[in-house]
Amino acid sequence: MEPDKPDHREIIIATDVHKSFGDNRVLDGVSLTVHEAETLVIIGRSGCGKSVFLKHIIGLMKPDAGTIMVDGHDITKMKGGELSVIRRKFGMVFQGAALFDSLSVGENVGFFLYEYSDMSPGEIAEVVEDKLRLVGLEDISEMNPAELSGGMKKRVGLARALAHGPKIVLYDEPTTGLDPIMADVINDLIIKLDEHLDVTSIAVTHDMASAYKIADRIAMLYGGKIIAFGTPDEIKNSDNKYVQQFINGKAEGPIDVIGGD
Repeated sequence: MEPDKPDHREIIIATDVHKSFGDNRVLDGVSLTVHEAETLVIIGRSGCGKSVFLKHIIGLMKPDAGTIMVDGHDITKMKGGELSVIRRKFGMVFQGAALFDSLSVGENVGFFLYEYSDMSPGEIAEVVEDKLRLVGLEDISEMNPAELSGGMKKRVGLARALAHGPKIVLYDEPTTGLDPIMADVINDLIIKLDEHLDVTSIAVTHDMASAYKIADRIAMLYGGKIIAFGTPDEIKNSDNKYVQQFINGKAEGPIDVIGGD
């Protein structure tokens, strides 16, 4: 049972979403709602389908069955230009930052605007500098991605995701590969941006410290289904044995640590 959030409308509604790859059933009836201006974190083991579900939300994958409503539109029935319009509501922060090595930092951040907007190069440069300043990086537009640390790359990736003013930001393992201090910097940045920009955020992670810090609500994905949903405190105090084993990082428990999910 999902906790109520009456002050904000439901901006994403996934209903009974199924997805298989051959005999591997990854999503087995996922139902989930995301409220406007909240941060929802989806937790679960590596390979449990978290990133696959994100790709369904943004329309990069189509479910075998089920529906996904985004801002009142069923994206499972869309294709081509219609789907492209909906995707512009999203910003995506990829697990490895996914910066283009052949482009400068500024060109990476402004990539969407160069490709899809009518803004002049000067106007785009102003947006780029504004977004880099927002993530705590100034005067690095001319640098190449190879010159950046892992944490800086993550922040540049976030600046790029924000450049076109999205309503919804998706984070795929935002703290993976970072040391604990830099991971906390990214967590603080996610919270700051949510407060200043009033965006809806969905993050997938297996980093519980990050999940507890940034989430308004947490959903756990296991066996292709959402098996728990609630506030961070409700997840911490869940009596679900699968949830407790995962959040406490225990080898012993009902989750098969040898065979995987």
